[in-house]
Amino acid sequence: MNLLVAGAHCTSVSTDTRTLQPGALFVALAGPNHDAHDFVPAAFQRGAAAAVVSREVPGAGPQLVVGDTLHWLQRTAREARLRWHGKLVGVTGSAGKTTTKDAVAAVLSTSFKTGKSTGNLNNHIGVPVSFLNVADDANAAVLEFGMNHAGEIRSLAALAAPDVAVVTNVGTAHIEHLGSIDAIALAKRELVEALPPGGTAVLNADDARVRAFAAAHPGRTIFFGSTSSGLSEVAHVRAENVEYFEEGSRFAVADVGSFFCPLPGRGGLMAALAALATAKAFGLNLSGLKDAIAGLEPPNMRLTRLRHGGMVIWNDCYNSNPEAAMMMLDLLASTPASRRIAVLGEMLELGRWSEDLHREVGRFAARCGINVLVGIRGAARQLVDAGLDAGLAPGAAHFFHEPPEAGRFLKSFAREGDALLFKGSRGTRVELALEAFLN
Repeated sequence: MNLLVAGAHCTSVSTDTRTLQPGALFVALAGPNHDAHDFVPAAFQRGAAAAVVSREVPGAGPQLVVGDTLHWLQRTAREARLRWHGKLVGVTGSAGKTTTKDAVAAVLSTSFKTGKSTGNLNNHIGVPVSFLNVADDANAAVLEFGMNHAGEIRSLAALAAPDVAVVTNVGTAHIEHLGSIDAIALAKRELVEALPPGGTAVLNADDARVRAFAAAHPGRTIFFGSTSSGLSEVAHVRAENVEYFEEGSRFAVADVGSFFCPLPGRGGLMAALAALATAKAFGLNLSGLKDAIAGLEPPNMRLTRLRHGGMVIWNDCYNSNPEAAMMMLDLLASTPASRRIAVLGEMLELGRWSEDLHREVGRFAARCGINVLVGIRGAARQLVDAGLDAGLAPGAAHFFHEPPEAGRFLKSFAREGDALLFKGSRGTRVELALEAFLN
């Protein structure tokens, strides 16, 4: 959105000089580890039109001095939201948020000028920045809502005022902070509770906890799901006759027809179904969206298939939690290969449940047909040990303290015909193992 700040016309908003575009407004946030006021000169060197600061930086460009730059950012976004008359979609869930957000935006953009969050900007900073970067003439926006504590989604929703709430699933991500999966469900439900009476909840019927969120909203609810779950009888957008293959999936929707989705596995299918259900909430004809679904692309380091040296590589390095890891292990297990090698980094923010959940994933890997298990960092050792206990051969389980070590090992260990999965929490940086393996 265009903003006039300190006499300068600003065409976008940024809090990060590394991604700042010429003409942007730079908002200098001060945190416990970094003070962005140190980067105000760099922001102007990169083409910033103005900056919002809590103390003036001498010798820099136009600046608006405010008491609290974060408060200013959030208040400005809220005021802009009150002036904007488009429809806003909020997407949350324990896994698949970013993929689903991108799929929803792609489908809506066939009929609406649609803005969306960049990457996974989904917190108290990312949501206001994302909204302020929606074009003035957009009539739809899709924002991702993240959380790791109760009340955070409620605060984000108060700022962004969603008209449609999409919930992908409830899992154990962030259980360290919330204490139980029921508490996680309550925190995710805050997005549905924030809907106005005329709003629409778009809910995953295959997840019993998410399905129950319908009781929190007196207005319209649209369910999506897959018949393979056995839970989707209530789904308004239901995938039938689902076929999975390396390049994606093919499925049918009753009274609509067949679709091809290039996003692999069950995770890709559910993102496509959520997008179709959201399109239904907007009144779109689903049969006209087959090309949009067929054109979906995975976000960076998520659900991405590579080929290297006669091997298939699944790059899902961006983040992980137990449910997402097991979904990707299922995808790896279904990939035709001479050996299936899972490279799994430690999953963070699991608190006192960490060892049990890592062991659960390790057992699942051994039982779903994974031939070799490689763990990286910390609690991933429990994952590897559990895989051995569940039947992996001693030479088929390996643990490394650092990602590059694992990558160098795989460089000599993996061979033509293998399929590999790389996945781990953001802090584990499993992509460094993938880089060492490829280079």
